[in-house]
Amino acid sequence: MDHFVNHHPLHGPFPQGLEQIVLGMGCFWGAERRFWRLGEGVFVTAVGYAGGATENPSYEQVCSGRTGHAEVVLVAFDPALISCETLLRTFWESHDPTQGDRQGNDIGTQYRSVIFCSSDEQLRLAEASRRAYGAALAAKGLGPITTQIAPAPPFYYAEDYHQQYLAKNPDGYCGLGGTGVACPTGLGAEPA
Repeated sequence: MDHFVNHHPLHGPFPQGLEQIVLGMGCFWGAERRFWRLGEGVFVTAVGYAGGATENPSYEQVCSGRTGHAEVVLVAFDPALISCETLLRTFWESHDPTQGDRQGNDIGTQYRSVIFCSSDEQLRLAEASRRAYGAALAAKGLGPITTQIAPAPPFYYAEDYHQQYLAKNPDGYCGLGGTGVACPTGLGAEPA
């Protein structure tokens, strides 16, 4: 199956030199659109489930809250064309990472905020970005970040009809909303 927008293959193996990161920020339809719209450097996006115990879960199982999975977006990107910092900035600014197991009216563990990293460098950048954005949020009177940051667990692709849903259904639901707080630049500039 190919990506509905850019026609690249949804499933790997992806071309050599690409990195992958898995991000969860509420309903995955709008989250995926935020990343494919970044354009050059984003090879492919795909929605799926990660962070839980059930193998190959269905959407209905994930929505039951019994799998432990979050709705997530896999982003395969070329770090020579788009930085992990840019992806992280988009992540932080596109949702409210202080809400725990919800995003707006979407409530449940599947809507929690997560960053699942595929390398130690991504983990370092994610932690540095959390500290920087946490300080920016606190300065505006918002609560602490609840985002889970961890090495990438298995990623399970969502059903075909969920892939690039908002490109196929332009008037479809998107409950994403950020805090209005800008993420500081130079997120990963802190020493390791």
